[in-house]
Amino acid sequence: MTRYPRGVLVSCEVPWSEADEFLEPIFRDQVRLFLNHGFQHIYIFGTAGEGYAVSNARFRQIATVFHQETRGEGVLPQVGVIALSTLTVRERIDIAYELGFRTFQISLPAWGALSDKELLRFFRDVCLPYPDSRFLHYNLLRTRRLLTAADYRTLTQEIPNLVATKNTSPDISHVTALVRTAPELQHFLGESTFVNGCATGECSLLSSFAPVFPQESLALYDAAVSGDFATALQKQNAYMAAVMNVIGPLIRQPHIDGAYDKALVRLGGIDMPLRLLSPYECLPQEVFDEAQQILRTQYPNGI
Repeated sequence: MTRYPRGVLVSCEVPWSEADEFLEPIFRDQVRLFLNHGFQHIYIFGTAGEGYAVSNARFRQIATVFHQETRGEGVLPQVGVIALSTLTVRERIDIAYELGFRTFQISLPAWGALSDKELLRFFRDVCLPYPDSRFLHYNLLRTRRLLTAADYRTLTQEIPNLVATKNTSPDISHVTALVRTAPELQHFLGESTFVNGCATGECSLLSSFAPVFPQESLALYDAAVSGDFATALQKQNAYMAAVMNVIGPLIRQPHIDGAYDKALVRLGGIDMPLRLLSPYECLPQEVFDEAQQILRTQYPNGI
């Protein structure tokens, strides 16, 4: 029995004006669109959501609006917290907690790779002071330590309110080991490994491309969760082929994650500016236009 409900997890991006002002109406439109599509697991302030770039004042401002839009029945919002210090992580959790949130997405501090003792201390100091809250760990190499299945086995035993993970690694052996070794946690996996995870045990879908192909993302999820793996693999192959075709122009040059994800939200019909907070570079308009042309001409009715 997992500690957290199964579902499709989608990131909400933050729109900025040319003066770096929060564009609240566009943000609200995005959240409402995702909820209307049927996505109940949504979050702010991951890497794509520029959680590393906002001040505490901006964090509070945006989290307040997010809370107003996600108070509906059945919605499972998460607030991401990315910081270099445990103290800052706790400060931001306190802000979101006061607003009413009880599910937080945390990542390790990235200034230096944590030892085993430091890892356990971090989770104890961040999670245990909030016994009525739930924590998802965002597992990524930017933090200088990618947690293994064995790491999660230890943490599961020590941290009762660690309930889920977010793992986007394309390594099938890594993600299936997570599902097999720490089955108490709800592992949110990327589109390329989700079907394999479901064949191993209970897991969930982290859908980076849901803004562009919302119904196809839900159909992929439903097929894999039902155990119809032949259909799920067919859908996965078609899905990933379409995705790679559409995003081909976007990934020719490396950018921070948010650059791609803002383009995906814009491709999905929201007037999301491509702009990122300093110092990161956004995608050029002409590159976005090329991807949009592929989507409109080759996938006018979806995949």
